[in-house]
Amino acid sequence: MAFTAQDVGKLREQTGAGMMDCKKALTHTDGDMTKAVAYLREQGISVAAKKADRLASEGAVAAFVDANGKMGAVVELNCETDFVAKNDDFVGLCNELAKHIANSQATNVEQLLEETHQSGVTVSAHITNCIAKIGEKISVRRFERFATDGHLGSYIHMGGKMGVVVAFDCDGNASGAEFDAMCHDVAMHIAAFRPSYVISEQVPTAELENEKEILRNQALNEGKPAQVVDKMVEGRVKKYYKDVCLVDQDFAKDPSITVGKYIDTVASKLGAKIVASRFVLYVMGEGLEKKTDNLAEEVAKMTQKEEPKQAAPAPKAAAAKKPAAKKPAEKKAPAKKPATKKK
Repeated sequence: MAFTAQDVGKLREQTGAGMMDCKKALTHTDGDMTKAVAYLREQGISVAAKKADRLASEGAVAAFVDANGKMGAVVELNCETDFVAKNDDFVGLCNELAKHIANSQATNVEQLLEETHQSGVTVSAHITNCIAKIGEKISVRRFERFATDGHLGSYIHMGGKMGVVVAFDCDGNASGAEFDAMCHDVAMHIAAFRPSYVISEQVPTAELENEKEILRNQALNEGKPAQVVDKMVEGRVKKYYKDVCLVDQDFAKDPSITVGKYIDTVASKLGAKIVASRFVLYVMGEGLEKKTDNLAEEVAKMTQKEEPKQAAPAPKAAAAKKPAAKKPAEKKAPAKKPATKKK
């Protein structure tokens, strides 16, 4: 079956594959578009397999909250380079997976990859297709799903470098522009100050006791009397809570009040009950090994691959020492004959 340049263009638009790859696929399948798509997918799988051992330490964090603020998700996707992390296709994949996860029942990455994507294939196969199109290894690192009877807020920082989803327990009076702004601002504060817990009661007992022991030893090492150390520790624990607990932190947009006080103020204005209950903060690449490239070395490697290697020249034999050139013999003046006496 013959095919035209328009067929090649159509296949390229449909699959995102390169022009020559599309032409090769149509040639291989005698111009059958459906088989050509399948062929490219098969090729994509082999391409993806070759990329599987690459280091994917760049990427982006995406968040999704539905229109009602009841369901949401935050997900981190990794790729190989910062350039691809800003690519529209990669960003689109991040956002659509965040939306998929919000409506998913998966509890881990393995389950997520086996679910059916809206395109009709598994999430794993969909990512593989994107790998073939984008040209880099892509992997889902982690995700968290939210479902609440209250309301969700979200915030993405610097195009996906950080992402937050925060949940609030609230009643029906919690609505409107001011409430939505509060949800967004609290999420933004979390990205800026990175608390570990919402309230002090969430701090694990073992962690708190360990912190108290450190603070107690600090006071003793400062030479403080033993009878006042416990009171000093109590005061320093409050400062510790301000470091790790959301509601005890000074609010990013108004440090004169705490985040808890800000939430209470908005709740009072609206005549509503609003309590922050849970949040997840993802920092892209946190804890991942980073790949460092040396541009000069990379260019050198590419040059070596492109240029055929030349046979190494045979080692030169040690040059024999030439005998020192003899100086030409000096011509001696002919000996004068003794003059003969005349008789």
